[in-house]
Amino acid sequence: MKTLYIDTSSSYLYTGVVNDDILVCEVKENLGTDLSEKALPLIVEMLNNNDIKPKDIDKIIVVNGPGSFTGIRVGLTIAKVYAWTLNIPITAITSLESMKTSCDIGTILVPVINARRGYVYSAVYKEDEVLLKPQHIELSKLTKFLKNKGEYTYITNDEIDLDNKKCSYDPNILLIVNKYCQKENINPHGVNPEYLKLTAAEEAKNSD
Repeated sequence: MKTLYIDTSSSYLYTGVVNDDILVCEVKENLGTDLSEKALPLIVEMLNNNDIKPKDIDKIIVVNGPGSFTGIRVGLTIAKVYAWTLNIPITAITSLESMKTSCDIGTILVPVINARRGYVYSAVYKEDEVLLKPQHIELSKLTKFLKNKGEYTYITNDEIDLDNKKCSYDPNILLIVNKYCQKENINPHGVNPEYLKLTAAEEAKNSD
């Protein structure tokens, strides 16, 4: 089974194709502000270079956030168009789940994404147990929650002042796909972003 993985929830394009237990190809590239323009052409190029036609894809796994609002929309749009037009099964996972899965350290795992102004997007996992569900949370409250929980490791590539050891995030696409390839499929129109907080426009509207 060929599974296409797409994650554009940050400034990076993380994408790849897994065929059963083999990573056929992958792209990990920081596109910065060019993400919206270059993500799809790079995915197409990756598929072409490996003689994979979109119709050959059996399933799509897309990361639906949290992270960059613009980046999340880019990845979801690409994934949903492929899934809808070619009738390919699709499912979604969070960026925090992908971060946790890629870091093989025998401690409590705490993926962290900088949300600015003292806030982060985070969750707390002990193996497959969710100790703290994905949320937008003050860093001080996250630190307080972790107190007396035992040994833990942050997973992040962001510049954040953290109180414990850190593991850099380098997505293991093979591990991620193998873990979530059996996750229940969703109607493409039902694949929605997991921002975990209001957009700036929504916040401004609510403050009126």
